[in-house]
Amino acid sequence: MTGFEVKKRDGLARISILFHEQGDIRLPCAMDTESLFPGLANHSMSNVPLGAPASFASAYIPKADSQPVVVHPSVAPSATSGDCVMVSGWNTALSNPRSYTGWLVHMKSVIPADTVWYAPGAALPSNAHILCYSGFDLFDFIAVDLKTSQHLFCLPEGEFPEEMMETGSCGCEGCRNGDLMMHNRLALSRELSLISHFINDQQIREFVESRSRMQATHTAILRHLDRHPSFLEQRLPIGRSCRLGAMTGDALMRPEVVRYADRVVHRYIPPSAEVAVLLPCSARKPYSLSQSHRKYLDAIGGRALELIVTSPLGLVPRELERIYPAAHYDIPVTGHWDREELSFTAGIIAGFLKRHPFRRVIAHLDGGALEAARIAADRAGVSIEESCISRPAAADSLRNLSDLLDGERTVRHDSVRGTLSWQFGVDVDTTGMSVRWKPPNLMVRQGKEHLFSMDPGTGLLRPTFEGWKYLPGLYRVQIDNFVPQGDILAPGVISADPAIREGDEVLVEGPLAMATGRAAMGSVEMHSSKRGVAVRVRKVLKH
Repeated sequence: MTGFEVKKRDGLARISILFHEQGDIRLPCAMDTESLFPGLANHSMSNVPLGAPASFASAYIPKADSQPVVVHPSVAPSATSGDCVMVSGWNTALSNPRSYTGWLVHMKSVIPADTVWYAPGAALPSNAHILCYSGFDLFDFIAVDLKTSQHLFCLPEGEFPEEMMETGSCGCEGCRNGDLMMHNRLALSRELSLISHFINDQQIREFVESRSRMQATHTAILRHLDRHPSFLEQRLPIGRSCRLGAMTGDALMRPEVVRYADRVVHRYIPPSAEVAVLLPCSARKPYSLSQSHRKYLDAIGGRALELIVTSPLGLVPRELERIYPAAHYDIPVTGHWDREELSFTAGIIAGFLKRHPFRRVIAHLDGGALEAARIAADRAGVSIEESCISRPAAADSLRNLSDLLDGERTVRHDSVRGTLSWQFGVDVDTTGMSVRWKPPNLMVRQGKEHLFSMDPGTGLLRPTFEGWKYLPGLYRVQIDNFVPQGDILAPGVISADPAIREGDEVLVEGPLAMATGRAAMGSVEMHSSKRGVAVRVRKVLKH
């Protein structure tokens, strides 16, 4: 093994390259690892139980004098950047979701990010998804070969009697030849290839949720990981240009959903308004492009702050409707809100109303959204006016909403100030700025100076060098004494703002130059990696 580099990541899951004398290996993959790591033959008596105390584990874990480096939850790791780390006995952790998650979070927090993670004897087609989602990259065929010796036929849906091979459920070369071992090995490799596809499309969570429904322990692992929001959130991109599938109640606890809602309550600065109108969501995103929301916009006529009530995000201010995941989520519409959805959504609405008091709050809602608003009003200690006579988009309800707003002053909406507050956590004085808005493109100028533009894929604002002057000291990456000639690699990073996540807009500062760009990894990974692109540079300015 001569090196390792991550090429694409989606949370803990990644597509990477393992550089080796035998040839570069694309991960995740399964292979006969004895040929890759001859030193494995010397690892006898090293399969220490994961729950063993440090005093016992440290006595039996081999010295880190060859690859892979054996690591254990209770022993300080000796691995460095570029190593392959092996977690012996990880197959046993799958049956204990709480311990699985605790051990994983601890080890991922103390081991450098740019290390290959190898789970020996663990991977099956039915569990490869949760292993890759957890950040494992390299696997062997030991587990599937064991299933072969037990006359079991392996599929992503589980392990079945060998006779199922004759039912036509798989048409691989192994099945055609009646070779159970070949089928089981091919099934694992095929599943890992499919996982790579979903990582590349940044849809690994959606894929893992669908696979995990076959195994209660896998669903439990997902839920336990979601209960470590700060750990996962630091490793998740700030935005994607693809959909967020919210197909189950587990979506309420997805870290990117929690992050969006938390920023709406605690970061977002709304325009000065005395009246807020709570509106239902729509199937079409962004909402303002839907037929129903065009009717709402006409009825409100700019006389109130518009807040869209939705599951799983809770509350989406009109100014933030294009920011990921507000313009990207997809949910099954049944008209029924369960108690978890009601409680979560009501909590977000109540938090917002407490932080930003309004003279009047009008709920132009029905069904579960209206029930959530009522619960929120009770929690926040405010009263709400209900404007719907029939359905929200019906003519009688729209007339009533417009009548309720008679005499109210026009609200000066400021999408630039609102977006910057959510994105960077700062209140920017936008006085004198002009906005040129031709969907899906937005450009912000002050006089002749170009300050910001919008990424139509994520809804985030991209500051120019002049724009960064309005964001002093925020989202900075400090680099060494060099002028960037392209993208900035992790070894060149001296320090990075802890708030930086993959996909964030950043300003790179160094003694000889500064640059604007987008973070290709979060600050946690920038600090612990010695290889890989840290910032995708857009423009460089020499001092």
